[in-house]
Amino acid sequence: MGVEKVVSEVEAWQTHRNNKDAKVNWQFTADDARIKLSRLYPSIES
Repeated sequence: MGVEKVVSEVEAWQTHRNNKDAKVNWQFTADDARIKLSRLYPSIES
C-alpha cells in the first residue's frame, strides 16, 4: 500500500470520526486526576 493510499484512508477515517460529534464522558475531575496521576509528573517547586 502506497503512502498516498494510507494518507487518503487516514483522512477519510478522521473526517468520519470528527463528523460523528462524539462526546467524552469523563469519570473524574481534573483535580482528581492530578491527585491520582501525581506520581507520573514531577512536582514544580516555586
